[in-house]
Amino acid sequence: MLDIPRNKKIVLFDGVCNLCDNAVNKVIKADNTDQFRFVSLDSDKGKEILNYIGIDRAKIDSIVLYEPGIAYYIKSKAAFQIASKLGGFYSLVNIFSVLPTGITDKMYDYIAKNRYKWYGKKESCMIPSEDIKQKFL
Repeated sequence: MLDIPRNKKIVLFDGVCNLCDNAVNKVIKADNTDQFRFVSLDSDKGKEILNYIGIDRAKIDSIVLYEPGIAYYIKSKAAFQIASKLGGFYSLVNIFSVLPTGITDKMYDYIAKNRYKWYGKKESCMIPSEDIKQKFL
């Protein structure tokens, strides 16, 4: 059994991607009900979660949202789920969720493929500050 909070939604992300880092910080700021926890895809805990839910890290290069005991989502579906849980302005993103997943995942893949070129890459994962450290696994 995984040692993770069962009542939190777990966001697995690319820890060295500047775009991903920025997105995580935006979710943290908008998470008024403290429903999300975060972990890098390449961390030991991230790999443990991926293994537990049956996702091969070698075949995934995207965000994963894991709701323990309920479901997991990848790519555009993960982004839509996160936005819908945040509500407010972020729920406007869900306008695109009416499109077929094949189309939204192609758009997601295009951005993911170019994210390092457009936004850059860090040498290592971010070190969370003390005020948000409890949000990371």
